[in-house]
Amino acid sequence: MLDLRSFDTLGRFRNDWLNARHHFSFGSYYDPKRSGLGALLVWNDDTIAPGTGFDLHGHRDMEIITYVRKGAITHRDHLGNTGRTEAGDVQVMSAGKGIQHAEFNLEDEETELFQIWIMPNQQGVEPRWEQRQFPKSSRSAGLVALASGRNGDEDALRIHQDAAVLAASLGNGQTVRHQLTAGRVAYLVPSTGRLTVNGKPVETRDGLAVRGPETLEITAVDDSEVVLVDAPEV
Repeated sequence: MLDLRSFDTLGRFRNDWLNARHHFSFGSYYDPKRSGLGALLVWNDDTIAPGTGFDLHGHRDMEIITYVRKGAITHRDHLGNTGRTEAGDVQVMSAGKGIQHAEFNLEDEETELFQIWIMPNQQGVEPRWEQRQFPKSSRSAGLVALASGRNGDEDALRIHQDAAVLAASLGNGQTVRHQLTAGRVAYLVPSTGRLTVNGKPVETRDGLAVRGPETLEITAVDDSEVVLVDAPEV
């Protein structure tokens, strides 16, 4: 099953500093047909104005992965962690038994990012925050795990779920494949460029929901950056 969700059909929220699109139900946007996909609960496409951001607030029992598309985001939390994550890089926050954090765009340009929430398979763990650089050159041969709780993804940032956030930098005409087994789901978004997936066109910032078993043949129509979550159906 391949279910295309074009960018124009996504949920919307806008104020004087945040322009957000919601791939799944979030905040005031609710669509019973788009209330998460397996363990993947949230995929927000956020544009944050310079010098603004999310004030200190709290979360519990959620794996929150931030993939920066443009600019940078600066994090701070009540554990004393601070850090700046630039375009192409990733930060992971395991909210666990509770964390208070703020996320600000301290740059002179807009920051664009994907915020991805995955349901954990453990409750009440110690909260933590990490970030890591992932050079795009390392993704040119295929999908690379950026954040994962799967065995074999030891170079990825760890999360508390048998799931993975993967990315690939594809040249025009390049094809990669991803095997999705029974009981698994995937959600795929081209951060830049355009793709075909099993022959189905997917435009920039569209979402494609998939339920396994399925072999995905992902071909770049332009030079493209693709982000994909592989998660259990739960």
